[in-house]
Amino acid sequence: MLLIPCPWCGPRDECEFRYGGQSHIAHPAAPASLTDAEWADYLFFRDNPEGLFTERWFHAAGCRRWCDVVRHTADYRVLTSAPCQGGPSGGGEW
Repeated sequence: MLLIPCPWCGPRDECEFRYGGQSHIAHPAAPASLTDAEWADYLFFRDNPEGLFTERWFHAAGCRRWCDVVRHTADYRVLTSAPCQGGPSGGGEW
């Protein structure tokens, strides 16, 4: 289990959160103009690095807010967390 430091509630068990995927993915400015291949790339393809990775987590069993978490993918260490900045989930409540 991960211990995720919620920016509002403090350290909490991973089971209180829902994973939201890679952070800082920009929504296409004109989605209707994308080809099927470009749309599929936006929807399904994400980075998969070995090392530091910024992810979006939703504190479902707590404050019900989104946060960005920096985690090391090789050893699962959580380094930092912060309120989400921008994007569709904006950092506010769901």
